[in-house]
Amino acid sequence: MKKEEVMDCWEPTLIPRPILEAARRLRQQMTDAEQLLWQCLRGKQLNGFKFRKQHPCLHYVLDFYCPAAKLAIELDGAQHYTPQGKIQDAQRSDVLREQGIRVVRFSNTEVLQNIENVLQKILMLLLQDIKVK
Repeated sequence: MKKEEVMDCWEPTLIPRPILEAARRLRQQMTDAEQLLWQCLRGKQLNGFKFRKQHPCLHYVLDFYCPAAKLAIELDGAQHYTPQGKIQDAQRSDVLREQGIRVVRFSNTEVLQNIENVLQKILMLLLQDIKVK
């Protein structure tokens, strides 16, 4: 293998142990909305895109992440609509955008009551990304 090829390889980043443990715990304690959306995303069911659930990224755990499109999907419960929750979500989204990750948010209610619309919006974002490249 040439030296240039070695340098171009993806290098994993170390995730702090508390973040890894939080991700593992969250995978086992998914909300009803997260479980429903995961059933639709898992196994490349959405147009062949691979998703990860409760994916550690920096010092956050993303609800769902598509590495190919660098798209994070966040499902928001009631705590996200408080003034403090809105501030924290905005800061988190800014940090992720700085890393080239797009963030899309849906309420738990939206997922539970209109999963088809949620999936359509996600697919539109995934396909939009392909057209841009």
